Amino acid sequence: MIKPLALTFTVASIVGFSSLDAQMLPVREHTLSNGMKVLMVERHDEPNISLSWVARVGSHNERTGITGLAHLFEHMMFKGTTIMGTKDARRDAELNDAQDRVQAEIRKEHSILREKQRRGEINNMLDPAVRTPRLQSLLDEFDKLAQEQREITEKDEFWGMMLAHGGTGLNASTGNDRTNYYITLPSNKLELWMWLESDRLLNPVFREFYTERSVVQEERKQTQLSNPLGPINEAFNNMVWKAVPYSWSVIGWESDITYVTREDANEFFKTYYAPNNIFVVMVGDFKADEAIPMMERYFGRMPNNPKGVPEIYTEEPQYNVQQRMYAQAATQPSIRIDFKTVASVHKDAPALQVLASVLGAGGGGGGRGGGGGSMTGRLPRSLVLDQGVALSASASSRTQKLAGIFSLGASPVAGKSPEELEDLLYAEVEKVIREGITDHELNRIKNARQMALYTQMESNSMIRSAIESAEVVGTWRDIEDGLARLQAVTKEDVQRVAREYIVKDKSNVLVVTRATQARDGARTRPGRPGQNQEVN
Repeated sequence: MIKPLALTFTVASIVGFSSLDAQMLPVREHTLSNGMKVLMVERHDEPNISLSWVARVGSHNERTGITGLAHLFEHMMFKGTTIMGTKDARRDAELNDAQDRVQAEIRKEHSILREKQRRGEINNMLDPAVRTPRLQSLLDEFDKLAQEQREITEKDEFWGMMLAHGGTGLNASTGNDRTNYYITLPSNKLELWMWLESDRLLNPVFREFYTERSVVQEERKQTQLSNPLGPINEAFNNMVWKAVPYSWSVIGWESDITYVTREDANEFFKTYYAPNNIFVVMVGDFKADEAIPMMERYFGRMPNNPKGVPEIYTEEPQYNVQQRMYAQAATQPSIRIDFKTVASVHKDAPALQVLASVLGAGGGGGGRGGGGGSMTGRLPRSLVLDQGVALSASASSRTQKLAGIFSLGASPVAGKSPEELEDLLYAEVEKVIREGITDHELNRIKNARQMALYTQMESNSMIRSAIESAEVVGTWRDIEDGLARLQAVTKEDVQRVAREYIVKDKSNVLVVTRATQARDGARTRPGRPGQNQEVN
């Protein structure tokens, strides 16, 4: 079915622009026979195409035991297929099966050690000193199999093929709600892309699966543990979310990464990487009438998943309870206050976006521990410029497929504690609730968003990214509808969402102070102002 969209807007009200021609974004939608959706935008300005395919799966589709699998899967999709990525496909398959068998025996030995750890007979089941002779023998056997597989693996053959044919920007990413794979290629390489991408969806080989787990473990250390705030933010996020599956990081828990199996990956692939859970985006120099038959020829070969994906029906409970977390780190002191809000397509999402911009002028860093933003927002103007009590202050509204977070944050100047800024942050919200916002603030934010969208429409890759983002959480039509909904926000809407969602009794507060050592060696624990507490 062909469903064209005409996205039209003007920016005449923006200072410095008298008039600009209306911009048209015609999106053509087609669904293949197996249920895969294709979204196409023809733009013949330059001879290239920005391409992506997106699986509607992210960390929120995981469960305890397989957290991090969506991200690990992103790695595995670059390992090749039955015809790419190895010098000897038959031996490669044999080695994969042999590694599965050895890993199954290793898990049995680990189960014995885990029970000993649970009973307190050993401290750390992964300590080499507690390995049994059988476990050590199995680990040695696995290392030999892994080494043999490395010797016949054509590393990065998929990447090399794409880059050799003029590909740029080849990459992939995993989030809470989606996993996407993207590249920009010359226009005459469209069919090559279809062949390569459909082959890794139709005939994937998850070779080197168990060694890749170690790569992800190292990535987790670098991204989550090397930054002083990494473990703190991870713990805080786990405290905030109670039911909706956003409580763990995209990279997953360390123990789950350690023990996830290739069998888990195969089941995950069959469930979530079926064509009826994938959509393709093409933006650039091609003809849709020619592309559609090619898409059917290549991607249409994939069998769909008649069961579909499991629907997530769990909703976040609403407690009138404030939660607080105190932490110390070798970093700038800060306070962060999170409030659970709404999904991306909710009618209140645009008003929350405006509220965040009024308070923080688009600066979202403070919500992650006191980062700065534009000084035109009310929070930085009040706390940083006028009162001089904060180094930075900001607000942000982040909405996702299932729910959202509104954050306030600030970092104090020397001599001030993070908690002394808490009431000041709330005071600016209360002022919005009592007095509202000005016409100038509302118009500035609407114009800025409109201009940002106009700028985004100038690039093939940015148009592709915008379509992806909208389709994952709703539909691509929300690009136009979202702008219209933002333009319809009133000053009264902003007051209402501030009153409804920014509720102290429902807040989640993170107070971070600089780590110091007490004279007796005990670490000082932060408390309310005027309290000195120590824990040994």
